[in-house]
This record gives sequence, C-alpha cells and structure tokens, in this order.
Amino acid sequence: MTDFERKVYQIIVNMHLYGKNPTLDELKRKTGKSEDDIRAAVISLIMKGNLKWNKKERKWLI
Repeated sequence: MTDFERKVYQIIVNMHLYGKNPTLDELKRKTGKSEDDIRAAVISLIMKGNLKWNKKERKWLI
C-alpha cells in the first residue's frame, strides 16, 4: 500500500467508524489530490482486497 492509498484508506475507515461514507469532494478536500488520483487509489485498494463497496447498502465494507 502506498502512502497515498494508506491515507485514503484511513480517511474512509475513520469516517466509517462514525457511520459516514466520505464523498469524493470530502476526499479531495482532506487529501488535497485530484479526483483521478483518488479514484486510482480507491480502485487499487479494492483490487488489493482492502476495501469493498456494498452497492445495496451504499457503504464501504472494511
């Protein structure tokens, strides 16, 4: 996991603990990165098995 992937993952985990799902705008604001960078990191985390998206409930599974 790269430093940026770890940062995105930690943001998602922390917000998940409070019952929230971070929006793309929130991730852009918290990381200071572009939408493309964030999408690439999230896709990488999903491919590595660190994150999973539940479409039915519309939330992250950690």
